[in-house]
Amino acid sequence: MRTADTTNAEGTAPVVQHVRVLIAGGGFSGIALGRALKESRFTDFLILERAPEAGGVWHLNTYPGCRCDVPSHLYSFSFAPNPDWSSTYSPQPEIQAYLGRCLDRFGLRPHLRTGVEVEEARWDEGEKLWHVRTSAGRWTAQVLVSAVGPLTEPKLPDVPGIDRFRGKIMHSARWDHDHDLTGERVASVGTGASAIQYVPEIADRVGSLYVFQRSAPWITPHDRRAITEAERERFRARPRRQRAERAKAYVAKELLVLGFAKQPKLMRVIESLARRHLERQVEDPSLRRALTPDFALGCKRVVPSNAWYPALQKPNVTLVPRALREVREHSVIDADGVEREVDTIIFGTGFHVSDIPFADLVRGRDGELLSTVWAGSPRAYLGVSVPGFPNFFMFLGPNSGLGHSSMVYMIEAQAQHVKNAVRALDVSGSTSIEVDRQAHDAYNADLDRKLAKTVWELGGCRTFYQDANGRNATIYPDWTFTFRRQAVRWKPNAYHLGAEPGTAGRAGPRDTDRHSATAAEAS
Repeated sequence: MRTADTTNAEGTAPVVQHVRVLIAGGGFSGIALGRALKESRFTDFLILERAPEAGGVWHLNTYPGCRCDVPSHLYSFSFAPNPDWSSTYSPQPEIQAYLGRCLDRFGLRPHLRTGVEVEEARWDEGEKLWHVRTSAGRWTAQVLVSAVGPLTEPKLPDVPGIDRFRGKIMHSARWDHDHDLTGERVASVGTGASAIQYVPEIADRVGSLYVFQRSAPWITPHDRRAITEAERERFRARPRRQRAERAKAYVAKELLVLGFAKQPKLMRVIESLARRHLERQVEDPSLRRALTPDFALGCKRVVPSNAWYPALQKPNVTLVPRALREVREHSVIDADGVEREVDTIIFGTGFHVSDIPFADLVRGRDGELLSTVWAGSPRAYLGVSVPGFPNFFMFLGPNSGLGHSSMVYMIEAQAQHVKNAVRALDVSGSTSIEVDRQAHDAYNADLDRKLAKTVWELGGCRTFYQDANGRNATIYPDWTFTFRRQAVRWKPNAYHLGAEPGTAGRAGPRDTDRHSATAAEAS
């Protein structure tokens, strides 16, 4: 790591710092890549985290009842099992603490800078460097990595009057714990995964609660339970037992691909289970009709809960099975024109997922923003790299999301892929590495063919998986082990190396020892 002085128009010389690999984001992705780089003895990298602490989505989302809906043993790094989970589905504070321990365990805190936000990144073709402007100064980097997760930028609905509301407004991902909801009249907008967790938690505290539901979600029974101390002791004493639990959870989740992506008609089995769950928990026929989805199970995210339906039947809770049409100074109005006075509005309306916000900050070789190049339909090779953007990589980019399993599994695969790319760049002595256009296009054409046969395309719903042009730009439509095999096995022909004149060639790591020595010296 080094610094350099550049003189501006005023004659001052601000410090421009340089690092080989600059990683934006300190959640699961940033930690996974940092660990992978250090494992190869590559230490010239920094992780920039805009929040006061690392953790990504698990630092930002602290709403009541926040927990993961993927089994704990699967929603954690395979190389860092945690025998001390208190539940089969981890609550947010435990995941946040787990990530903090991973930072310490893998020696990443010296590489972490918190409270630093990337504001702009521009590739300089002449220098073969990224110029990055942050809230804490300017950097140059040989490699820029977006480890900014898809569930970090809250999305508010385009509803007139939000700005004039005189009460309290908050998004589930920016929960204000200093605001007391006790006895208040509250409108909760949205019935996605977050709302399904926080609504049961606040229902008994508020005076009245109006739950606005634009479309009913499919809810399945939840098998969450506490993990006993005896089980935790066994996991500590015999790590192989915990690996077996992880393997069981992985196989169970992976089998869902048969219904999601191979034979959507198989989803009717799970759909019948969800219908019975609704029938057992909701007796009122009219309410049951309002809570019955009009699309195939799996088309939208499936959420497990045993508390959602009971919460909606509490005497102070009213389901409004219509969209929010307008917000006034002290009230909300639904699509039928019914007005209800409220003190607080909570938006559980999700995130900017397919319209990836980081793409509005990054300019490639031609000076165009990544979002402009994508033109509303994000695409990338393995969800990681894009032609025209040398030395730039993403985590959980287009079509690397999942509808059935653990994103941590995908993150680990992408971390290995990015590490291999950095290694190829380093070993060859090249100045740039860029995905081949033909490899990129062929990969995405194959994705489109597979997506056409999935429940996400055939299930009859509109979802946040779809981009501005209606394409599913979010989900990976195949077995996760297939993705991992593609990502981890380095294919030199998929990338071009740009080197000094007369030395250009194809990308391919040749000598890991040379890579390690060079990386160590560079730091």
